[in-house]
Amino acid sequence: MSVVRSSLSEENLKLVGEALQGALVDLVDLSLVAKQVHWNIVGPRFRSVHLQLDEVVATARQHSDTVAERASAIGVTPDGRAATVAGTSAIGPVPNGWIKDTDAVRLLVDALGAVSARMRERIEVTDEPDPVTQDVLIQVAADLEKHAWMFQAESA
Repeated sequence: MSVVRSSLSEENLKLVGEALQGALVDLVDLSLVAKQVHWNIVGPRFRSVHLQLDEVVATARQHSDTVAERASAIGVTPDGRAATVAGTSAIGPVPNGWIKDTDAVRLLVDALGAVSARMRERIEVTDEPDPVTQDVLIQVAADLEKHAWMFQAESA
């Protein structure tokens, strides 16, 4: 049952809905991963990376809300439950315990790279069926790629 009707065809709605759901999962997981690393980072660059991680968390949380609301607006129910996120995220596992600052940076470079790559795939998929959703995903990708650049520069 859908209480919100979309102007998209059923085929396009399915395609766009899957793109938005995938984006939501990756963004929720990115915020959790960045916060986990934020709590456990140690090393000489602790403070700068610790603060940088909070910026990633804020970006991911803001965009996850925008993506989820876009899904709702077109009649697709967003699913950000823990089991859904754990089962479908593109981000690899985070080790338990303290995380050395250099390892933290590498973890974020990998996580942001994985999410950004999938975001670009979603941008391509939504080009024809829904330019409005594509625009949302373009902004997400731009912000994530900026964070990726900063973490890559941190590890140079």
